[in-house]
Amino acid sequence: MPSLNLTTRDAANLKVDALVVGSVSTDAGARLAEGHGLPAAAAKHLAAVLTDLEAKGKPGEVARVVAVPGVTATAVVVTGLGAEGDVTADVLRAAAGTALRSVSTKKSVALALPAADEAALAAVADGAYAGCYSFDAASTKVSTTARKPTAAPKTSGPAITVVSTVGQGKSAKAAVARAAVIGAGRDLARDLVNTPPNLLTPQAFVDRVKAVVAASSGKVTVSVLDEKALAMGGFGGIVGVGQGSANPPRIVTMTYSPGRARSGKAPSVALVGKGITFDSGGLCIKPAAGMLTMKSDMAGAAAVAAAVVAAAELGGPVAVTGYLCLAENMPSGTAQRPGDVVTMRNGTTVEIIDTDAEGRMVLGDGICLASEARPDAIVDIATLTGAQMVALGSKVAGVMGNDDDFRARVVDAGGAEGEDSWPMPLPRELRAGLDSVVADLAHKADRWGGMLTAGLFLQEFVGEGIPWAHVDIAGPSFNEKGADGVAPKGGTGYGVATLVRLIEDHAG
Repeated sequence: MPSLNLTTRDAANLKVDALVVGSVSTDAGARLAEGHGLPAAAAKHLAAVLTDLEAKGKPGEVARVVAVPGVTATAVVVTGLGAEGDVTADVLRAAAGTALRSVSTKKSVALALPAADEAALAAVADGAYAGCYSFDAASTKVSTTARKPTAAPKTSGPAITVVSTVGQGKSAKAAVARAAVIGAGRDLARDLVNTPPNLLTPQAFVDRVKAVVAASSGKVTVSVLDEKALAMGGFGGIVGVGQGSANPPRIVTMTYSPGRARSGKAPSVALVGKGITFDSGGLCIKPAAGMLTMKSDMAGAAAVAAAVVAAAELGGPVAVTGYLCLAENMPSGTAQRPGDVVTMRNGTTVEIIDTDAEGRMVLGDGICLASEARPDAIVDIATLTGAQMVALGSKVAGVMGNDDDFRARVVDAGGAEGEDSWPMPLPRELRAGLDSVVADLAHKADRWGGMLTAGLFLQEFVGEGIPWAHVDIAGPSFNEKGADGVAPKGGTGYGVATLVRLIEDHAG
C-alpha cells in the first residue's frame, strides 16, 4: 500500500520519480498554480510546454513533462485545478487522485499543490492515497488447496510525499497520518466490493473481517451470529432473505471500546451495513444485465467494517459498534416467496411484497440489534434503492432520518470528506403505502418515492428516542464508468470517510 509523508523542503530538490504541481485555467490557457515552489527556469519551461500542448488547466487534465530544468524529479506532472478562484479542498483531492493514478506505478511521488491550510493539505494527502488504488486480480485465482484468509490482497503503491506550506506541526502531521488510515480503510472497502461473489460469500466476508482485525493496530472485537443463532434469536428478516442460498446468512458485530467506555462514560455510535454479497433478486429475479454489478450490494457493510477498523486505529474517545448484515439473495426451492410473512427481531411481522427488496429486511434486523444496546445514535448505510439514483444520480447519496439535526450532521460529515450527499424527507403521508392486511407492515410500497418509503420502513425498527440516519449509496458506491478523480472504476469505498468523520465529530 502507499505510504504518506510530509515535508517542508523545496519541491524542486526532492529526489522522486515524479513531482506533481497544479495548473489553473485562464482565458489564455493553463497557467501554473501558486505554491509550486519551483525556480524560475522550471516554471518558464513548464509554461512553454503547457502552451505548446494547448493545455486548459481544467479538472481531470494531466500533462507529464520530463527533464525539467532546475528540478531533481525525473518528471513533473501538471494536474488541472480549474479556475483559480474555485480551487477548494474537494478540487485538490480530485486533482491529486487524478495525478497519482497517472504515476501509480512509480516508486516515489511528491505533490506541491496549493494547499493553504491543514484541511486542504489533508485533502491532497487523501486524494493522492486514493489515486493509487488498483484491485489485485491475482487474488481472484481459485486455489485447489485451502487458503487462509488474508487482511487484504497484495497491493503496492508509491512513497508519497506531500509538500507543506503550512509547516510540519503536530496537527499537520496528524492530518496526513489520518489520511493514510482512512485511505487504507477505503481501499479495504473497495477490495471487498470488487471481490467476485463466488469468493465473497457471507462466511468468506466474516473470515476476511477477522483477518483484517487481527492485522490491525486497533482494538476491535468481533462476534458472529450464524444461521442457527439468527433463527433462535428471532432475526426473521435476514433469515428469510438468506434461506434460498446454499451460503447461509451471518450478522457480524464489530466493537471498538475506548478506555472510558468500560466505565460507561464514552459517547457511542452504532453503524449498520447492508451486506448482500450477491443479489439475484431471489424469486423476483433480476434481468441478466441487472445482476452484473450485484456483487457490490454489500458496499454498505464494507464501509461499516472499514470505518470501525479506521476509528479504532485512530483511537478516538467514541465507542463504535458496527453490525454487518450479510446474506446472499438467491432463488431456489427454499427461497422466500412474495406473500410470505416473517417476524423481525423486534417482533414486528412483515409481509414480503418483492423478494428483490431484500436489503431493508436485513437492515431492519440489524437496526433492531443495534437499538438494543441503546447507543447515542445509529447510522445505517446501504445500496438500497434504484430510486436513489433516479433522484440524485450516481455520485450523490440520499440521507434520511428521524432527527433533522442528526441527519444534517451526517450530510456535513460527508461534505467535509468529499463524499456528497443530500438530505431527503420521510413524508408521513407515504407511510400508508406500507400498510398490510396480513401483517404489521408490508415491506414495500408502490414505485413513487421508493427511496423514501424504504427509509420509512427502516424507521419502524429504530429504538424509541434514538437519533437515526439512513444513507442510501446505491449510486456512489460503484463506478461503472472510467476512473474519475479519487474514484476508480468499480468499488469506490464511498461512506468510509463520512462515517469516520461522523464518529470523530460525535466526540464533541
